[in-house]
Amino acid sequence: MTPVSSLKARYLLISLAVIVLDQWTKWLVESRLADQGPFVVVPGLLNFIYVENTGVAFGMFAAHGSSWGWLVLALLGIAALTLVGYVFAKTPSEDRWLLAALALIMGGAVGNLIDRIANQAVTDFIDAYFRSYHWHTFNVADSAITIGICLMMLDMFFPRKEPAEAPTRPSD
Repeated sequence: MTPVSSLKARYLLISLAVIVLDQWTKWLVESRLADQGPFVVVPGLLNFIYVENTGVAFGMFAAHGSSWGWLVLALLGIAALTLVGYVFAKTPSEDRWLLAALALIMGGAVGNLIDRIANQAVTDFIDAYFRSYHWHTFNVADSAITIGICLMMLDMFFPRKEPAEAPTRPSD
């Protein structure tokens, strides 16, 4: 595997920032909201609430009492993180949007993987809603992964234009 260039290594600071912010916000929620009800941030739109998610994104495939479900999800997370890391290593340094997207995804994946290994569940706390419609509760890591995927899609659908080659002059 090729070593990551110093220019590409800077993108890993994005991953580190996501991990630190994710773990810090989860710690705050666990230490302050675990025994309370929702904390209203914006009435009618946003609450913070403590939720332990034993499933994957948005609570899908929750382990519901399974003693091995968390391990399977952790192993799948490690496999996905390995794949994203490989793509990051192979991505050219000039591909800034894709590198930023992959760094966000890696940071989010590591943040949730830390929870899954340490607690056998992921702490979610952002409760966005409008009237009676509630979006699935999520966290900073989920947000980083979602933003990273959106950036990847933009990168795929709106590729950069290759620089035009200089016209050659016919020889005399």
